[in-house]
Amino acid sequence: MKKPARKPVKQVQSAAHRARTSAVAAAPVSVVILAAGQGKRMNSSLPKVLQPLAGKPLLQHVLDTASQLAPAALHVVYGHGGDAVRATCTDPAIHWSLQAEQRGTGHALLQAMPGIPDTHQVLVLYGDVPLLRADTLRELVALAAGQLSLLTVNLADPTGYGRVLRDARGRVRSIVEQKDATAAQRRVREANTGVMVLPAKPLKQWLAALRSDNAQGEYYLTDVIAMAVKQKMRVAPLVAGSEFEVMGVNDKLQLAQLEAALRAQLAADAMRAGATLADPARFDQRGRLTLGRDVFIDANVLFEGHVELGDRVRVGPNCVLRDMKVGADTVIHPNCVLEKSSIGSHCSVGPFARLRPNARLEDHVHIGNFVEVKNSVVGKGSKANHLTYLGDADIGEKVNVGAGTICCNYDGVNKSRTVIEDGAFIGSGAMLVAPVTVQAGATIGAGSTITKDAPAGKLTLARSRQFTLEGWQRPVKKPR
Repeated sequence: MKKPARKPVKQVQSAAHRARTSAVAAAPVSVVILAAGQGKRMNSSLPKVLQPLAGKPLLQHVLDTASQLAPAALHVVYGHGGDAVRATCTDPAIHWSLQAEQRGTGHALLQAMPGIPDTHQVLVLYGDVPLLRADTLRELVALAAGQLSLLTVNLADPTGYGRVLRDARGRVRSIVEQKDATAAQRRVREANTGVMVLPAKPLKQWLAALRSDNAQGEYYLTDVIAMAVKQKMRVAPLVAGSEFEVMGVNDKLQLAQLEAALRAQLAADAMRAGATLADPARFDQRGRLTLGRDVFIDANVLFEGHVELGDRVRVGPNCVLRDMKVGADTVIHPNCVLEKSSIGSHCSVGPFARLRPNARLEDHVHIGNFVEVKNSVVGKGSKANHLTYLGDADIGEKVNVGAGTICCNYDGVNKSRTVIEDGAFIGSGAMLVAPVTVQAGATIGAGSTITKDAPAGKLTLARSRQFTLEGWQRPVKKPR
C-alpha cells in the first residue's frame, strides 16, 4: 500500500501555522498611558499632561490617538495633579491607576498591570508625547506578533535619551539610559522613545524583577528589553518617521516647538486638500477642519473646534472661526470672530463682524462691519451692513436692517424675541423692544423706538417732533 504524499500534510501544517500566527498577531491590546509626572521644568501649577497643545491637553492628544486603535482596554497611570487630570479627561472607558510615589517608568507601568489579562499585548504610551500617529502605532503592534516591538528614533543630538544598543547583526540587545551610558554608548544616535508593545504575562514577571541600582535610583521600564533578550525573545525595532512624532514635552520651549511642528503639519494637510494659504506659517488650526475645493485662507486665521468650509470660501486675515459651518462662495472679510453658528452660501460677513452661538445666516445674506448676531436666524437675501445688534431675532427674507439698529432682547430678567417678517425695512437707529413683531413689508422710520407690533406694508414712526428749547445752557464744571 502506497504511503500518502507528504505535500498535503505540509500544506495543512502551514495553514495551521498561519492560523496560530494570525491569532497571536490579533491578540487583544491594552493601552497603558503613563501620565504621572509632575513636570517641574514647566514652572506651572497646571500638571504637565494638561498643558495645552493646539487647544487641548497633551494627554487628550494621546487618548485620541489611542482610541483610533480600538483597544481592548485603555489605562492611564496618574499621579501629580491627579484630581485635575481625572476631572479633565472624563472618558468613562479609562481605567485609572494611581502612582502615589514616582519611582520610574517600570514602577509606573506596574500600577496598571493587575487590571490587564495575561493574554493581552500591552502598548505603552506617554502622556507628554502627543504627536504619535495611529498608523505608526498600528505598525508597531503588528510587529510585536506575540513578542516585543520597540519604537526608536535616529537623532542628530540624542542627549538625554536612552540609547538603543544592537549587536553585530543589528538585533536589539538592550537600552541604556543617558546617565548610565559609557562614553562610547553615548555616541549612539539611535534613541529609545519608550513606546513599546509587550506580552502581558512575561511583562508582569519582568517588572517584578526590576532593580533600582542605577544613577537615578529608579525602576527603568527599559531594563525589560535586556530581560526579554536573555530569554531569547525577539525584539522588533521600528524607526519613527520623524523626530517631532516622538518628541516629549518637558518645558514650555519644547511645548512651543511641538506647537510649531503641529501647525506646519496641519497647514501642509490643508494645502494637500486643495486650500490656498496666503502664509502657511501664519495658519493656526486647533481642532478639525473640513475643506471644500478652492478655499482661500489669508494670514493669521485661527480655527478651533470643528470648522467646515464649503467650496470657494474665502477667509480674510485675522479671523477666528470656532465650531462653524460656512457655505460655498461665502466671503468672510478681515477681523471677524465667528463661533458655533452656520453661514449659508454666497454670503458676505464683515469686516469686524461677530457671530455668537446659534446664529444662522441663510444664503445671500450680508452682515457688515461691527454687526453682532446672536441666537438669531437671518433669512435669504437679508442685509444688516453697519453697527447693528441682532439678538434673539427671527428675520425673514430680503429684509434691510439700517445702521445702528438694536434688538432690545433683555429686560434685566427675561430674554424675548424680535420677529421681522419678509421684505421689512428698518430705518437707521431703530430700537426694537422685544417681544415685538415687524410684519411683512413694514417700514420703520429712522430713530424710532418700537414697543408694539408694526403693521404690514405701512410706515411706523415712534419719535417726538423736533423742537429747540430756548434759554437752555450746557452744564459746566464748577471751579475747584
